[in-house]
Amino acid sequence: MSTSLEMRNIQKFYGPLQVVKDFNLQIQPGEFVTFLGPSGSGKSTALKMIAGFETPTSGDIFLGSRSIVELPAYERGIGMVFQNYALFPHMTVAENVAFPLTVRKSTRAQIESSVARALRLVKMEQYSGRYPNQLSGGQQQRIALARAIVFNPSILLMDEPLGALDRNLREHMKIEIMRIQKELNMTVVFVTHDQDEALTMSDRDRSYQRRPTRSGGR
Repeated sequence: MSTSLEMRNIQKFYGPLQVVKDFNLQIQPGEFVTFLGPSGSGKSTALKMIAGFETPTSGDIFLGSRSIVELPAYERGIGMVFQNYALFPHMTVAENVAFPLTVRKSTRAQIESSVARALRLVKMEQYSGRYPNQLSGGQQQRIALARAIVFNPSILLMDEPLGALDRNLREHMKIEIMRIQKELNMTVVFVTHDQDEALTMSDRDRSYQRRPTRSGGR
């Protein structure tokens, strides 16, 4: 079930370097919002703060009416798709997709049913027994997406997920991501530096034009 997201007066410093300044944003349930901007503008840092991988220096983050800024990442119920896929090479496709459910100690029946559904959504059912090194880049991205949605997260975060794909695969995956988002009515926050991706895929975009005063921000 999708939920709303709100970021209130978020600031992030790494020592003297301010990467995110006075960031306020409200996202409605089921909305697809893109953080658009060049490398170093702070968009990926903002995404990591939502996910729980980074902590704001000040400000608050809400899922629905609940503040999550003090919650560890594994308690937030948020799905994440990374640019480099981050699949476990020693696990099969099915085992990779099942991992979030295994960590949550779901029953075997629940895992099998949810994994089958997620693989159907990304049209990868026939690859369940393969390993990541036996898949193309586009196929690996589909598996990363299946793993991110298998536990029905309240929000899906995507950090430049199409950046490693060639142009034809990017176009195809854009369509697939939009299809899945609409089918699941899922709230999505998508990070990209590609204006075409932002305009094509999102309900609205939040542009990042400001760069940090020193190198190092993303």
